[in-house]
Amino acid sequence: MIARYTRPEMGRIWSEESKYHNWLRVELAATDVLARAGIVPQQAADALRSKAAFSVDRIAAIEAETRHDVLAFTQAVAENVGPEARWLHFGLTSTDVVDTAQALAFVQASAIIRSGIQRLIAVLKIRAIEFKDTPCIGRTHGVHAEPTSFGLKLLLWYSEMQRNLTRFDAAAEDLRIGKISGAVGSFGHLSPEHEEAICAELGLRYADVSTQVLQRDRHAAYIGALAVMCSTLDKIATEIRHLQRTEVREAEEFFSPKQKGSSAMPHKRNPITCEQISGLSRVVRGNLQAALENIALWHERDISHSSAERVILPDTTILADYLLQKTATLIEKLLVYPARMLKNMELTGGLIYSGQLLLELSAAGMTRENAYRLVQGHAMDAWQNDKNYRELIYNDPEITRLLSTDQLNNAFDYRRQLRNVDNIFTRVLGEE
Repeated sequence: MIARYTRPEMGRIWSEESKYHNWLRVELAATDVLARAGIVPQQAADALRSKAAFSVDRIAAIEAETRHDVLAFTQAVAENVGPEARWLHFGLTSTDVVDTAQALAFVQASAIIRSGIQRLIAVLKIRAIEFKDTPCIGRTHGVHAEPTSFGLKLLLWYSEMQRNLTRFDAAAEDLRIGKISGAVGSFGHLSPEHEEAICAELGLRYADVSTQVLQRDRHAAYIGALAVMCSTLDKIATEIRHLQRTEVREAEEFFSPKQKGSSAMPHKRNPITCEQISGLSRVVRGNLQAALENIALWHERDISHSSAERVILPDTTILADYLLQKTATLIEKLLVYPARMLKNMELTGGLIYSGQLLLELSAAGMTRENAYRLVQGHAMDAWQNDKNYRELIYNDPEITRLLSTDQLNNAFDYRRQLRNVDNIFTRVLGEE
C-alpha cells in the first residue's frame, strides 16, 4: 500500500525509524525535565542530548533476544552514550514512552489528514457554486421525485465534510495527549508535575488519570471519526457511480485519452475511482471494530490492543488521507452534463410536478382528497401506459376548469421549485 501511495510522508510517520525517533524525543524530554528538577544530573542530561542515537537494525537484533521492544531500544541507545546512559528511562515504564510517542505520531498524521479534509472542502465549495443553478432531478428510493439543483448536492457534501472536520478536530485533540504516570498510573516514581512538564516539553497535553496505558476510548473515537468521514466519501462515490450509469449519465469520473475501461469491451468507461473509494472505506470501518474492542483490557492494562494497533493505526490514517486525496481529485475533475440532466427531468413527461399540481388544485378550491385522486390517477395512467403526464393534465376539463394555462405552466416550471436555492447557499456559506 505505502509503496504505491501518492503522499509518502504519511507512510513515513508510521515507519520504524519514525517510531524510534519519537521514543527518543520522549526519553530526552523526560531527562531534561528531571534534570531541571534535580533528579537527573545535568551532565547526564547533556550527554544524552548530544550522544543519544539508535540503529533500527541494532534494535531489531537486540529485540530478537530480549523479546521486548522498549528494552531493546534503550539498550541500543545506551550503547552510543556511555556511563550517563544509566539515567536514560529513569522513573519511566515502557508505555510511558510508547503511548506518549504515539501521541506525537498522531499529531503529525492529523496535520496531514486535516489538510486533506480542507482541500476536499475547498473543492466541494468551488464546484457547488459552479453548479448552483444547474437543474437536475432529485431522487428518492432511486425514483424521480422533484427538481433540485446539482449544486445543492455538492453543497450537501460540503456541509457534511464541515461536520467531519469538526468531529476530526475534536478526536485529534483528544489524542494529543501523553502520560508519564508509571506502571499503574499512580506516579510511583515521579510526580504529576513531572508528567505535566514533560508533556509540555513535547507540545502535548497530559491525561488527568491513566493506568499503565492511555485509555483506548480516545483511540476508538479517533478511528471512529475517520470511519464516519470515510463513510461520507463512500456516500459521495456511490452517488457518482449511480450518476455515471449508462441510463443516467448525468456526471462521470474523468476519463483520460489513454485510459482503458475494459480488456474486452473498448467502449467501457468504468467508475473505478469511485469503486476504490467505496471499497477502501469498508476497510476503515472494519478497523473501527478492532479499535472498539481495544477499549476493554484486563484490569485496564494488557497488551492485546498493541498488536491490533500496529495494523489499524497506520492503515486507517494512511487510507483516510489516500481516500481524501482521491475524492478531492474526483470532484475537481468530475465531468458534469447539464443537458443530460434536463433531458432526464423530462423522461416522465412532467410527473415530477405532481406535488406542485396537487397544491395548486387545493389552493383553487378542490378538496385535497379529490385533488390527490385526480393527480395520482393521471400519474398512474402515464406510468402504466407510457403517456405524457403533462398532456393528460392540460386536457383534463376538471383541472382546466380551476387552473388557467398560465397557472399550469407555472406548476410545471422547475425554476419555481428552485427559487430558494440561493437562500440555502447563504445559510451554508454566508453572504459571499
